[in-house]
Amino acid sequence: MEEGRIKIVVDDAIPFISGILEPYAEVVYKGGREISREDLLDAQALVIRTRTRCDASLLEGTAVKFIATATIGTDHIDHEYCDSQGIVVRNAAGCNAGGVMNYVFSALYGVASRKAIRLEGRKLGIIGVGNVGSRVDRVAGNLGFKVLKNDPPRMEVEGPEGFCDLDYLLHNSDVVTMHVPLDSVTRGMCDDSFFGKMRPGAIFINASRGEVVDDAALKRAIPKLGPVIVDTWNNEPDIDRELMDMVDIATPHIAGYSYQGKQNGTAASVRALARFFGFGELYEFFPKTELPSLEAVKLDLKGKKQGEITSALQYNYPIFTDDFMFRMDPGAFESLRSHYQYRREFYLD
Repeated sequence: MEEGRIKIVVDDAIPFISGILEPYAEVVYKGGREISREDLLDAQALVIRTRTRCDASLLEGTAVKFIATATIGTDHIDHEYCDSQGIVVRNAAGCNAGGVMNYVFSALYGVASRKAIRLEGRKLGIIGVGNVGSRVDRVAGNLGFKVLKNDPPRMEVEGPEGFCDLDYLLHNSDVVTMHVPLDSVTRGMCDDSFFGKMRPGAIFINASRGEVVDDAALKRAIPKLGPVIVDTWNNEPDIDRELMDMVDIATPHIAGYSYQGKQNGTAASVRALARFFGFGELYEFFPKTELPSLEAVKLDLKGKKQGEITSALQYNYPIFTDDFMFRMDPGAFESLRSHYQYRREFYLD
């Protein structure tokens, strides 16, 4: 390493970052799962995704003082250990909220069309109303859904108005969509009791974290439930193949893989790293959009019939292509993610 220059180890699947940090540091690119303690012995910074588990076994005795994860979630990082070692951690909060919102509605309208389910006037329950859940809330309201929201941390701060308890949401929702972080409270929360409280025929969507769902409980509940849509899985990439065969839409953890979401995630990581190390020219870094066809597009769906909404959503995100590709080769879970052709986001007023 050149004297006076820091070393940064970067997950090689992070888009738009190649060549950006090289003027300021020695940069080493490696697969997220392959990053080792030896790689970090003389590295001051680490830029990762969820595939790199940052704990004492990886970081002990290294020079790392800063970790940026180009993801919303941080459950792959041992915060207690990092705090004890003075390691600063930054995530990309909200970076993929638009992409996940797109996924939810493309999946919901797509599966409703295949199953001849009428969505008009239905109640949509959102569990976890942070960056993603708030986007789902706004669009659901615009599309005419009656929205129920459960978010105990927000309710504690903001008061009960606008929120409901979990039992009420499960008993009264025609669609339940998960948007919680993974922590000690949410891990395994979708268990037999949870599914037992859902309405018969209700649609279930999980695009948060696989570990919030008890797979065995979900499999027991599927005969009672309506369509089930799963993007995030336990034990990725070694997912439960039986569960995959039972659900209506199965995708390999790509709900947030929009072009704009990836731009946002990389920008947040680079900006945070630049501020920590004083790389002034990168304080406002944002990746350029390479093609006009990848620019986000506005959809006017107000007053449209369900079939028209379905057509517009599927045209902009044909979700069953992702489902088909995954089912063809579920063993290619990581490859499908790493080589995913990022889709443009759509947004609504």
